[in-house]
Amino acid sequence: MSLSIGIVGLPNVGKSTLFQAITKKEVDRANYPFCTIDPNIGVVAVPDERIDKLAELTLSVKKIYTTVEFVDIAGLVKGASQGEGLGNKFLANIREVDAIVYVLRCFSKEDIINTRSKIDVLEDKEILDMEMILKDLETIDKRVESLGKELKAKAKDKNLESEMSTILKAQKILHQGGILTETQWSDEERKMLNSYQLLSMKKRFFLLNGTDGEVSVEAVKAFEQNNWPFLIVDVLTELEAADFDTEQRVSFGLPVETQLDLLIRECYKLLDLISFFTTGPDETRGWTLKRGSVAPQAGGAIHTDFETHFIKAMVINWKELLDCNGFSGAREKGLLRTEGKEYIVQDGDVIEIKSDA
Repeated sequence: MSLSIGIVGLPNVGKSTLFQAITKKEVDRANYPFCTIDPNIGVVAVPDERIDKLAELTLSVKKIYTTVEFVDIAGLVKGASQGEGLGNKFLANIREVDAIVYVLRCFSKEDIINTRSKIDVLEDKEILDMEMILKDLETIDKRVESLGKELKAKAKDKNLESEMSTILKAQKILHQGGILTETQWSDEERKMLNSYQLLSMKKRFFLLNGTDGEVSVEAVKAFEQNNWPFLIVDVLTELEAADFDTEQRVSFGLPVETQLDLLIRECYKLLDLISFFTTGPDETRGWTLKRGSVAPQAGGAIHTDFETHFIKAMVINWKELLDCNGFSGAREKGLLRTEGKEYIVQDGDVIEIKSDA
């Protein structure tokens, strides 16, 4: 699976700094608005100690982690949905990603130009939300108009009627300032709305850029009460410590695990994804699946023929495999299971696919 996370925010809030820290990729971080015009793209590994431990167990020559693509999208401004700044182009970039990280400025460094008159995390979040809502309304309104014409030509068409019902529901929510991804939808409704690549249907994660002391208690309370997933990260510090090893991080009073590693994993969970593994002398590798996928789909992630020619899967939890000291011990204890086409893959499964391909 190719997964992409868009990094969005107002100008000069630390988006490109975050991107550089995550990807270790040099990008233009000049101190002026709109220094990023075309989106920067970088693919990063999802940190996973399970891969490290399995590779050690099976003496793998190489390790391959699952990956996420991060897209650094240039700063939005109020009025972007009407083309203010470079808004239309940036909003179009957001359509292409699977989920969004909002970078919200909490730091008060006076040498970094603030395009807003004050630092207000919740107000900045509302500006970003509203620009996406307004752009979605533009899309929805056009579809309502065209659907109305189609329904006149094809009276009592069940599919068109169902689509119109869903579209009108979405239109009402947007007019009330609601975010579509925070609304309950049936699987059929969600599939229909996703086909329009609506911006407010994207799942969102919020990065509050600053130190704990720079983020107000009121802001934290608002994010917690609304169940908006967030992290407080001093992005510049993380960039400066990007190449530190564990000992160096500890010596500078930083957590052993970087906040950026945590952010990457949180984005992975945001998309309701799981990892399964294959391991052996050649390589230990993580594979990405949607939660709820069945064994043949796991085979398809490895190779398309493994899904179409699936026979069975040999499955064991990664921790059980470690506890048994390998596959031989797992077989002796009867913990290596044979699963068929209906088996729902679990996060942390080690799988060997059997097929007639």
